Amino acid sequence: MANYGAAALATTKEAPPLSGEVFGALINLSGRRRFTSQRLVLYAVLAGQGQENAAATAREALALFRGAHHALVEGSDTVPGIFCPELEEVYFGRPGGDRQIRDFMDLAERTLRACEDGSRGAQALLAQLVEMTTPVLALLNQITAIYEDQSKKHALLMKKQLRGVITEIETIAKQAKMVAFNARIVAARAGFAGREFAVVAGVLSNITGEIDDMVKTALNTANA
Repeated sequence: MANYGAAALATTKEAPPLSGEVFGALINLSGRRRFTSQRLVLYAVLAGQGQENAAATAREALALFRGAHHALVEGSDTVPGIFCPELEEVYFGRPGGDRQIRDFMDLAERTLRACEDGSRGAQALLAQLVEMTTPVLALLNQITAIYEDQSKKHALLMKKQLRGVITEIETIAKQAKMVAFNARIVAARAGFAGREFAVVAGVLSNITGEIDDMVKTALNTANA
């Protein structure tokens, strides 16, 4: 597992910037993992009490939990897996998040098997699973907070970059206005021969006006 952690960190350093859609998917997956952890334990307890179909529902929750964890750590077609040092630390550093979560999944699997087999040790395993629920949920909440924080940082970075682009556009628009103004002066001095030049200058003025409108719209978006 330590080898994977090093590989994940190397991938983090080389990964391209993530989109807002990807951050949304990551937060959704992390939230699903939290929800299914609670659903899993609830139905495991019900299975231990002999409720019909409870074990099957618990297994469905466990499968969803496993899938979400695998995607968040190792990546999938839609999400990158571990992509920042903060996640690398919480999963493979001192908190040992990945190990805790895998221990939780292993215990849940053993508990459900014991419930399904009617094993005498089922109640003891259920007690361990319930006891483990609170620290695991706290860990999952901590990890979800990291995804949300990274998403906010991404949004602020995008706004900063957008403002930079807008500033460049404004500079170009001002230069274009000066060119259009000078072109009109030259066209006026040229008289009849400068009519076509005057038309070009007018078109350029219209374009700079459209640029001004687009800049205002972009600024409103960046400041939203």
